[in-house]
Amino acid sequence: LSDWLEVRIKKDGIVYEQRYERGKTACPLKIIGDADTTGTTTTFKPDGEIFETLVYNYETLLHRFREMAFLNRGVKIIITDDRGEEQKSETLFYEGGIIQYVEYLNRKENVLHKEPIYISGEKEGSFVEVAMQYNDSYVENIYSYANNICTHEGGTHLTGFRTALSKVFNEYAKSHNIIKEGDKNLAGEDVREGLTAIISVKLHNPQFEGQTKEKLGNSEIRWYIESIMGEKLKEFLEENPALAKEIFEKCLTAARAREAARKARELTRRKNALDSTSLPGKLADCSEKDPSKCELFLVEGDSAGGSAKVGRNRETQAILALWGKMLNVEKSRIDKVYSNEKLLPIILSLGANIGSDFDAEKFLADVRREQAKHKAVIIAVSEGMELGDDEFRS
Repeated sequence: LSDWLEVRIKKDGIVYEQRYERGKTACPLKIIGDADTTGTTTTFKPDGEIFETLVYNYETLLHRFREMAFLNRGVKIIITDDRGEEQKSETLFYEGGIIQYVEYLNRKENVLHKEPIYISGEKEGSFVEVAMQYNDSYVENIYSYANNICTHEGGTHLTGFRTALSKVFNEYAKSHNIIKEGDKNLAGEDVREGLTAIISVKLHNPQFEGQTKEKLGNSEIRWYIESIMGEKLKEFLEENPALAKEIFEKCLTAARAREAARKARELTRRKNALDSTSLPGKLADCSEKDPSKCELFLVEGDSAGGSAKVGRNRETQAILALWGKMLNVEKSRIDKVYSNEKLLPIILSLGANIGSDFDAEKFLADVRREQAKHKAVIIAVSEGMELGDDEFRS
């Protein structure tokens, strides 16, 4: 991939050198002098016939080298950029390895425990290490690596981690009466809510799926991680009951929220987009059942709603009066969204659900079949606006 590449090696008191050009050896390995240190220097120029862009992005390299320094504790990496008027340079060195990696990822979060949980072990020549820490957010951030390669699509090591985490947490919860007899187990999403974790495995013969190596396929790694996690995570929870209690409180809250969201989700489902059953009391529905011919007007307050009802076409125009401050859904659990008295009328009226259950086909199917000859229109009318019939229609 290089126009040219030179390698200089200091070893056994001798300096060796060799040069390559576009994948071919330009000269044989040769001795060029004596050395009193060891090390390798590789200098290369990327091939312009292969790459469209030959300018390196400093931030991209810095991010990758920081990953490498975290994943290999004790290794020092210095990145220097001599381009431009001001030199950029940073030294990356982390004695704590992936423990510090987790702390770095959680540096802006409110963590539940100061010290990350660290688990490591070796089985049949494969080394496994995991660092994990909970914060008070509602999202999970889990990154997996195999031989320092980031496996964006996960693989067997990630599957083993998730399985072991759920199994150990449920067994501990039952044995300590956190989950009562007959209650449902904690789901995987419950025990991973607010979790930041790094999973790193080093093995001799990694089997990746696809050319980009984004998914690990070694089946034995799953069992290694399950075994190591199962043993050592259980020990950690038993030895730290106060911390375990705090983590389980968060998990149980997540489980209750998930169940509440499920029940609320059931309440929001309708047979079709404009079915008149189970509609909000503030909705003045229209008589037309073809969604491609209908409009929904969201208005603020009862007075604006009354004005809109007077001026509307009852056959094709529906009016929904709303009031009060809306919920910030980006910072709220899904159960809060489903049960919010301000948002629920909109969800019910549109009938397309929300989040992962959102289905635009439920109210746009006819529109798409007609190749967008008709448009679904939402118009907001502010409270206090006084409109006559002609004004409103225009």
